Amino acid sequence: MTKKQKTMLYRIIVSFVILAALMICEHLGIFGALSGTWLLLPAYAVPYLIIGYDIIYKAARNIRNGQIFDENFLMMLATFGAFGVREYSEAAAVMLFYQVGELFQSYAVGKSRQSISDMMDICPEYANIEQDGELVQVDPDDVEVGSMIVVKPGERVPLDGIVTEGESYVDTAALTGESVPRKVSVGKEIFSGCVNGSGTLKIQTTKEFDDSTVAKILELVENAGSKKARTEKFITKFAKYYTPVVTVGAVLLALIPPLILGGNFGEWIQRACTFLVISCPCALVISVPLGFFGGIGAASRMGVLVKGGNYLEAVAEMTTIVFDKTGTLTKGEFRVTEILPEPGVSDRQNADQELLELAALGESYSNHPIAVSIREAFEEKGGKIDMGRVSDAEEIAGHGILVKVDDREVLLGNEKLMQREQISYKPVLSAGTVVYAACEKQFLGALVISDVVKEGAAEAIRDMKKVGVKKSVMLTGDRKQAAEAVAAELGIDEVHAELLPGDKVDIVEMLLKQQKGHEKLAFAGDGINDAPVLTRADIGIAMGSMGSDAAIEAADVVLMDDDVRKIAGVVQCARKTLRIVKQNIVFALGVKALVLILGALGMANMWEAVFADVGVAVIAIMNSMRALKTDESKM
Repeated sequence: MTKKQKTMLYRIIVSFVILAALMICEHLGIFGALSGTWLLLPAYAVPYLIIGYDIIYKAARNIRNGQIFDENFLMMLATFGAFGVREYSEAAAVMLFYQVGELFQSYAVGKSRQSISDMMDICPEYANIEQDGELVQVDPDDVEVGSMIVVKPGERVPLDGIVTEGESYVDTAALTGESVPRKVSVGKEIFSGCVNGSGTLKIQTTKEFDDSTVAKILELVENAGSKKARTEKFITKFAKYYTPVVTVGAVLLALIPPLILGGNFGEWIQRACTFLVISCPCALVISVPLGFFGGIGAASRMGVLVKGGNYLEAVAEMTTIVFDKTGTLTKGEFRVTEILPEPGVSDRQNADQELLELAALGESYSNHPIAVSIREAFEEKGGKIDMGRVSDAEEIAGHGILVKVDDREVLLGNEKLMQREQISYKPVLSAGTVVYAACEKQFLGALVISDVVKEGAAEAIRDMKKVGVKKSVMLTGDRKQAAEAVAAELGIDEVHAELLPGDKVDIVEMLLKQQKGHEKLAFAGDGINDAPVLTRADIGIAMGSMGSDAAIEAADVVLMDDDVRKIAGVVQCARKTLRIVKQNIVFALGVKALVLILGALGMANMWEAVFADVGVAVIAIMNSMRALKTDESKM
């Protein structure tokens, strides 16, 4: 409990004790003839001011600033009216119970906020750099890219980098929600925000602090509460008009009936005060944003960052999900599985090695995973790449590369490249990515490179269907046979293969047109070329740990450990949140409407009004806190 909350609790206790003593004395007749007279006003004003002085101050300040109609104004007006008709105990009690509700609300918001602010603890306070043989602590902001830092056991990794010395296990729970430590050793990439285990690590930094993983996460967390859901915006707008309407309604209730019916003004003023207390909209204004905040917090505990309530609401309405294949459903870890030289082109004994060598040299300038896998396969067979034999490399987008090897023109790429260059080739039907090779316009053969399907990818697709996602779609630049083999293994409903980079946006545009009503489409990807599609989809889902900065920036939801199984968990979390929010709206409006009518008819007094306001708010807040709970199976 915070200092402010403790102070409020003390005020509540003191005010309650004084009010209870006054009410007991009045009930026992101790005050005698003073009961019901103006002489008791100062006595009841003491507990009232102890508990309500801040409400009166806020109402007066807002009136001065032209912001009249809010819950502070309603409470002040209602309780002043109650004092005016000599209902002293009710006036003090209404303010007391209102503050009880405010304390409960403050605690609930704090609890909800804590689940997100826990993420803020990942911020490193210092970095160790070696100077004159000694370790010196410096601000992570002051460490330049390429610097060598030392992370001792138990310390938080301050910057992204590559391990150059040492071996250890790192705790990534704060980043990914994953409780099992990950092993890191020389050559492995390590991310800021992780906690080092038992071994000392030397790390060469690869990013400045402002561009590091931990800095980006903190920025996302800080901005998460600023993007309101459609339901939140409606409630804010509703409260803006609702409060003035009920205030005017209360004034009319106090004046018109006694003027027309000739009744007692005091009785109708009391009804109007009851009407004002009942109508206070705090149950809606607080519980709805709190519900969304709790949902965002629950997702963060799963290792998933949702950038705002609007995106959580969209996830709840998701019926179609589109996946990029490589890096999202597959690991992006390619290996050469088949070498298929064209018969008769070269000596059969060395044909495999010659084709692999030519492909490895041709791909020597590329950092694409497929190019890397070809070079690794060549080196594993004892080959050594001589860059001096390679020149004039030119990438042909969506097709392959044109390069000179030993002054001979070499083409490496897909079927489209062979067709474009009018080279006669033999199609390969094996599952996997096929790289066709040609030299001086003569077809030499093909290499088949297979990607490894991610663990849990098939389970992720099954889980999404269980939670109500109707259709799953996969997009890839790979050829049709390879794409369909992966789709069949994972249970994907629809496949679009052999796509050029710009084709993904066109496919997503087409799928968006097929959505009906409030149905939403999500796209999950990890590469820099996925950023335009992530932006265009209703919900963009990026892979956080291995995804590109551009993809994370463009996305609305970030999976911190790249585990696509967590998407189903987020859908469940979002739908639970939306269900809770709708329950609160129906419950609050229903109870208030009923008691408002009873109050206007004189059938509800201040105590019923207190329940309709504070009681409904507390129940709605307690309901909202359920959004914080997550399904452990999705953690």
